[in-house]
Amino acid sequence: MPELNEHYHSVHGALQESQHVFIKMGLQATLERLPAVRLLEVGFGTGLNALLTLQHSLATGATVQYDTLEKYPLSAEVVDKLEFEKFILNPELLDFFQPLHAAPWEQPVPITPNFTLQKLEIDLEAFAPAPESYDLIYFDAFAPEKQPHLWTDAIFQKLYDALAPGGRLVTYCAKGSFKRSLKAAGFTVEALPGPPGKREMTRGVK
Repeated sequence: MPELNEHYHSVHGALQESQHVFIKMGLQATLERLPAVRLLEVGFGTGLNALLTLQHSLATGATVQYDTLEKYPLSAEVVDKLEFEKFILNPELLDFFQPLHAAPWEQPVPITPNFTLQKLEIDLEAFAPAPESYDLIYFDAFAPEKQPHLWTDAIFQKLYDALAPGGRLVTYCAKGSFKRSLKAAGFTVEALPGPPGKREMTRGVK
């Protein structure tokens, strides 16, 4: 995005991180206690997290309501250059990549019978979720030094309130100031092993 001196991860490196942080430590852990998940993603980006979540839904039959926030959607030209086919070898999954990006914004769109996507072109600061409306949050915003306004006590209080009891927030970030904000909001903070190349990640539990 032009407003930030930041680039999206290489898709291959992002794949490993997403599978570990968001799918294994977030989605799979949540589905151990719930048959269906109401999910909020902060940062749609390349659509990788949505694609991997859809893959898990297809494999398990789990029902997922997937709401995702993205203030700066990628252009069609950038999406066409992501070349996911070079590292995602499931042809069935690749068939869903373009439909995820082509889905209209600001409305729920059934992608499969068990996976509904709603893309919202809005900043997290302006987003006003209903209390206890989600079971899981993928917090995939850019790093705190790039978007400090998205890593404040007020933001994490909002996200805490949006989670149902037992709900979880997962993210790649392991900074001490971030963990203190989670605790101030009421989260129980878990320091978990990180993906390859990172020592630690964080999960907050309501």
